[in-house]
Amino acid sequence: MVKRVKERFGIKPGSMKILVAFGSGAFLLGAAVPLAAALGTGSLRIGNAGWAASPAAEQPQALTARLFTLSDAPGLDAFPTVMSSERLCRRPVELTAAIENSAAAGSQLFQGAGLGAGSAVLGTAAIAQLAAAPWPSIHPQAAEARVPILMYHDVLEPPEVFFDLTPTDFENHLQTILDNGLTPISPDQLVQHLRTGAALPEKPVLITLDDGYVGHYEHVFPLLQKYQVPATFFVFPGKVDGEVAGRSTLTWEQLKIMAADPLVTIASHSVTHPEDLRALSDDELIYEVVESKRRLESELGIPMRYFSYPTGHYDERVAQVVADAGYLAAFTMRQQNEQFAGASESLLAIERFGQSSLDSLIDVAWGGPPATGMAPVAIAHSEFNFATPVELQKLNLDGQSLSLISGGHPVTIHANSRYQLPDMLAGSNITGAVDGGFFSLKYLDSNVMIGPVLSQSTKQFVPGYAGEIPKLNSRPLVLMAPHRVLFVPFDADRHNTLAGLVRELPGVTDAFVAAAWLVKDGLPQPASSFGTLFDYDARRHRAFWGVNTAGQPVVGATHTMVDSVELGELLYQAGLRDAVMLDSGASTSLAYQGDSLVGYVPRPVPHLVGLVPPEAHNGSPCPLMLDAENPTTRKR
Repeated sequence: MVKRVKERFGIKPGSMKILVAFGSGAFLLGAAVPLAAALGTGSLRIGNAGWAASPAAEQPQALTARLFTLSDAPGLDAFPTVMSSERLCRRPVELTAAIENSAAAGSQLFQGAGLGAGSAVLGTAAIAQLAAAPWPSIHPQAAEARVPILMYHDVLEPPEVFFDLTPTDFENHLQTILDNGLTPISPDQLVQHLRTGAALPEKPVLITLDDGYVGHYEHVFPLLQKYQVPATFFVFPGKVDGEVAGRSTLTWEQLKIMAADPLVTIASHSVTHPEDLRALSDDELIYEVVESKRRLESELGIPMRYFSYPTGHYDERVAQVVADAGYLAAFTMRQQNEQFAGASESLLAIERFGQSSLDSLIDVAWGGPPATGMAPVAIAHSEFNFATPVELQKLNLDGQSLSLISGGHPVTIHANSRYQLPDMLAGSNITGAVDGGFFSLKYLDSNVMIGPVLSQSTKQFVPGYAGEIPKLNSRPLVLMAPHRVLFVPFDADRHNTLAGLVRELPGVTDAFVAAAWLVKDGLPQPASSFGTLFDYDARRHRAFWGVNTAGQPVVGATHTMVDSVELGELLYQAGLRDAVMLDSGASTSLAYQGDSLVGYVPRPVPHLVGLVPPEAHNGSPCPLMLDAENPTTRKR
């Protein structure tokens, strides 16, 4: 049975674009913009090759102001004509001759000395400067900032101990923070800053509250909503369960209500709040750290990314258990000599200030300088390394099995129908590949993609159907160029023409729309980021691709069933700085050196993301090489 496109991508299926011909001329119906606009500046003319746009000599621009034509398949020729000496992906003469003269071109083209790597490996210093610091290190740029983290405890009337506040006191603190130009931030923002050095707001502050008192729900939560201020609550389940005697406690129902608000981050504070985690046995320590995470996630249905050491005590053993449990960061405290977050020992020991320090921090809080040579950066815009060998790695993380193929140069193939990956890779110089973007299931042999697509394999840009693509807005638009990759939110008004893609990334050679971010700017994405994406929370085989912290492209798939949020956490642990989800479920496919790596026969697909090793191409801006006789890429 053919499934609805809506069930696979959260949208309704649309009608096919129609190629209408008048004599020897042709044009497209169903494009998002008139053909003239899609082609860029210049006047339209009719010739034997069909409708085309004459270059506008007054405003020459790469790609957009050159000659484009409609070829046999729907779409616009995305590259300069063969008449241009500046053809971006022009095939080398020796390769063209080899294809024409060799009956066994497919496997033999990539053996010669003339196909060596064409670019040098990036220096590690450049990568270290522009990408994330190795986890759990603090980025040097972040160490220059002065980001205070405030720690509160109970809020009640009347106070019972010296560090309690009344509701009026806490509201006064919020007013002081806002009246003095401080910007409350989330722990996700803080951790991205500490990992990448990206600047925060001019005067940031993180508000945290420990121990899960009922006053956090009755007094603090309403005030956060009133002033629209984010805060983080460190909770220990033993208290919520009533197993740890003491003062008032939140209930699970209250925690669920708070956790559903985007202003609130719930985090772990052990199970029973022992006085000193360092004094516990290994088994006791593991229980406090791991069981707290498991219980909170089970009750609240959200990932627990952060941990706070009870009373601030930790050592190397304690921090290692926290890291092994899968937390992204951990927070501490000290009685004297309190420090800003950037002065912390590592992401596993982020410093905090007691609430009484607020007045002394107002004038000194500072989000830090912009990253050198760049605006405040997303990690996805850091350096890239497309000159390393392509390698397969099989991982088992948190009980989940997945395979990652990394290295080489990323490319795509947009086939003429639907095939198994090994068939599409036959005769190409791709070593590893994963199934790519989403496609229409209306016809069994359809290669119609959902959203615009551009590929080196066809050298054509095919716009998405104008009636459907607005529903793709904000999904990840994948853009590949000879030396970099971008993942940007898709905008139907800007990105459904080749000119729009070129404006986003000059020199773009491949593009398509993915399903959702799994890891974005160095952080795994929460459930709220997936919006209405169908089945994002279902456990199924999933395919993905992205870039790791070393700047290498990575493709992969899971061998066990996993939901999207959990997969993002796993890929973060595996070192990806950006990752997007590809067509998954029955389409999940992964191949390496010509063999399928999945233990079933997946649904055939028309699109893939592949990795070309540096020794298998000659340094061309478009490194993909295909056997001219491969039936999956020949024009039909």
